[in-house]
Amino acid sequence: MESFLVGTRGSRLALTQTTGAAEALAAYSGADFELITIRSEGDVLTGPLSQLGGTGVFAAALRSALFDGRCDVAVHSLKDLPAKDLEGLSVAAVPVRAEVRDALCSAGDLPLDRLPQGAKVGTGSPRRRAQLLAARPDLEVIDIRGNVGTRLARVRGREDAAETSTQAPDAARGDLDAVVLAGAGLQRLGLDAQISELVDPEVMLPAPGQGALAVEVRAAEAGPEAPLGPALERCDDFAARVETTAERAMLARLNAGCSAPIGGLARLDEVAGVLRLHSQVCAPDGSRTQAAEASVEMTPEAPRAAAVALAAQLGATVAEQLLAEDFGLLAHVVDT
Repeated sequence: MESFLVGTRGSRLALTQTTGAAEALAAYSGADFELITIRSEGDVLTGPLSQLGGTGVFAAALRSALFDGRCDVAVHSLKDLPAKDLEGLSVAAVPVRAEVRDALCSAGDLPLDRLPQGAKVGTGSPRRRAQLLAARPDLEVIDIRGNVGTRLARVRGREDAAETSTQAPDAARGDLDAVVLAGAGLQRLGLDAQISELVDPEVMLPAPGQGALAVEVRAAEAGPEAPLGPALERCDDFAARVETTAERAMLARLNAGCSAPIGGLARLDEVAGVLRLHSQVCAPDGSRTQAAEASVEMTPEAPRAAAVALAAQLGATVAEQLLAEDFGLLAHVVDT
């Protein structure tokens, strides 16, 4: 293979993430690459993310480009992928995982527990909304969209933070006390200085897959004999693969999607040979939460075993009521 085509969304963050993954594949394979920008429905439509057609709204266009041959590789933020794999495609590599925590970016660099009473905090994530309200019921959580710079510019005092040249002329600026973004995205963009606090997972448990990338190819081109097969294998990080597999398996068993108010974080202790999986399910208004955790011995079946054990605690109890009644996502625990 002399070269390969890599599909990406057009935002600065997507281009940064995709370029890094593509450069690693090129270095391991000796082939050149070309980036192909694909616009997704999530990039075009407006309105709350939870109402834009369900899970995978940012991934669907990239996956279509893989199927029809417009690209050979697609790079996603793993937290944006639906929990269940798509037949005909394969997540062939999960590179080393970056920061998993959510980042609070606030006026005056105040942490979450010191924000003013009734502070306005922006997020487009139902999970973050619910967890913010669970921790601080007094907050006014505002639904926001846009690239990283557009969202940072909504914070009072950060109107010129970064990437604001791509804002719409009428985009709001400086109208919020804080926004919550993924810490990994800010760090990948070199915007560490914008982070006021990396929120403790005990307060805001990250989205399943947060901080990880998914390098996806057509299933027929994922094996070791495929042109990019050896390079994909070298890009795949064992701990990141195990942890995110457990987190996504938990979502799949709960029959919930990547926009559900569910946090999930697995951690592999390679020294002890143990995989630990934590989850939290929230009512959308933060008024009720349920947490669960499971620890299993590290074996090839550990990710699924942890998900089964955790879902057994969450399903058919408060968690089922929270999502089925309040969010309309969880009808039953499924056997996957």
